[in-house]
Amino acid sequence: MKGLIFAHVQMSLPLSITIIGAGAWSTAMALHLARLDHKVILLPRRKEQAEKLLAEDENKDYLPGYPFNGRLEIACSDREAIEGADVVFMGAPSYAVREWGMRIRDIVTDMVSPPLFVSLAKGLELSSGKTPCELMEETLPGCPVGCLSGPTFASEVAAGRPTAMTLAVQGNDELASKLQEAASGPNLRLYLSKDLKGVEMGGCLKNVYAISAGCCQGLGLGDNALAALLTRAMAEMPRVGIELGAEKETFLGLSGFGDLMATCHGDWSRNRTFGEEVARGGKASDIISAQKTAVEGYRTAKAFYDQCVEKEIDAPILGEVYRILYEDKPPSRALEDLMNRDLRHE
Repeated sequence: MKGLIFAHVQMSLPLSITIIGAGAWSTAMALHLARLDHKVILLPRRKEQAEKLLAEDENKDYLPGYPFNGRLEIACSDREAIEGADVVFMGAPSYAVREWGMRIRDIVTDMVSPPLFVSLAKGLELSSGKTPCELMEETLPGCPVGCLSGPTFASEVAAGRPTAMTLAVQGNDELASKLQEAASGPNLRLYLSKDLKGVEMGGCLKNVYAISAGCCQGLGLGDNALAALLTRAMAEMPRVGIELGAEKETFLGLSGFGDLMATCHGDWSRNRTFGEEVARGGKASDIISAQKTAVEGYRTAKAFYDQCVEKEIDAPILGEVYRILYEDKPPSRALEDLMNRDLRHE
C-alpha cells in the first residue's frame, strides 16, 4: 500500500481518500477533495445506493444539483474502497460508527499500513456516550484517528463557497499537519487543534443547543430570547465539555462557537428545524421516525444528559432539551422553568 508509515509519516499529494457514507456532508466533502485532485472513493452503506449513484453521477437523494462529472469513484465493495486508502473519512452518523468499524475491521487488520480515520460525525453513541473517535479507536485498534469539525453547510461546500474548519488528530502533530495541507484549498481552510476531545464535544453539543434554538424560534419568542439563550448556551457548553475532558478554549473556536452559530441560525440546520417542529406541537419521536436524514442532537441530548446526571454537571438548558424530547415536556413550560431559576451573577 502507498499509505501511511507511522514511524516516518509519508503523506504525499495527491492522496487516496475514501469517504464512508453517502449522505449530503460526505458527498460534499468528496466533491471538495476531488477538486483538489485527490483520488476520492465514496463508499455508500448499501450496494443499491452505490449503483444508483453510479447510474446518475449525482447524489439526487441527499445532495441534488451537484453532479460528480466523473470526478468521484463509487465503490460497491468495502475492500475495494478501504485497501488502497491513505485516509478514510467516517461520514456515517454517530449511531452507525460502531457498526461500520466492525464491518471493515478485518480489512483494516489485513493492511500493512492502516489508514488514518477521520470522523465527520457530530454525535455521541446513545448506549455508551462515546464519541465517534472513541468508537473508531475501540473497533479499529491500532489505527490513528482524528476529527474534522466546524460550521459547514453541505451544499455550500459542494458549491465551493468559503468555509473554515478545525482538524484534530490524536497524538500525531506531523500527520495532522500533512492532512491540513492536503485537504485545504482555495475555498476551504483547515485550522489545527491538539484538543481532539474538545473538537468532538463542540460538534456534538452544538446540535443539542440548536434544538433549543429551534424551540425558541418555533414558539415565536423573538430575537432577545434567542440571543439570551445562545449566550447562556456558550457558557454551558464549555462547562459540560471541561467536565468530560475537553479544553475551554476549544469551544471559542470554529468547532464550538462557530458551529453553534451556524447550526442555530442556518435555514439548512436539521437540528434547529427539528426543534421548531417540536415547539409547534410535534412529538419528538414521531418526527425522528419520519426523518430521512439524521438529526444527531436527538440521541446526543440523552447521551449527554445521562453523563451530566452521573457526574453532577450543571447544565440546565441541556436538561430541559432532554425533558422536551424524552419526557414530552412542553417547550413553553421548559422556558418558564429556565426563566424562574434562582437569580445569580453572570
